[in-house]
Amino acid sequence: MTVTREALEMAVEQVQPGNRLSDIGHVVQRHAESHGFSVVREFVGHGIGANLHEDPQVPNFGNPGRGPRLEPGLVLAIEPMVNAGMAGVKVDADGWTARTPDGKLSAHFEVSVAVTEQGHKVLGVGAGGA
Repeated sequence: MTVTREALEMAVEQVQPGNRLSDIGHVVQRHAESHGFSVVREFVGHGIGANLHEDPQVPNFGNPGRGPRLEPGLVLAIEPMVNAGMAGVKVDADGWTARTPDGKLSAHFEVSVAVTEQGHKVLGVGAGGA
């Protein structure tokens, strides 16, 4: 949980005008993997607008400097999901319950962040805490 929270904080710091969308996921992946963990690739953060889940998707992995530039007015849900074991998830037959494929622990935090002219503003904290 500590590494996931740290990854969230590092990801929020990437929310700056002119940065690229992939800069967010890159810091999450780099931090998690540097501590021997993996990141979930099947679920991603997302844009927030007229609907709760909108483009752009915000993966927790990737190379920096790619994707659209972050511009003031954009609101994102940043959602690092870090597994103690192998990457990935499997979804139960109910279509809702997600588990790690190897049964090891996973942590998830979520926060909504707006890109502002001055940098970023944290708008709210999701159920995962942050």
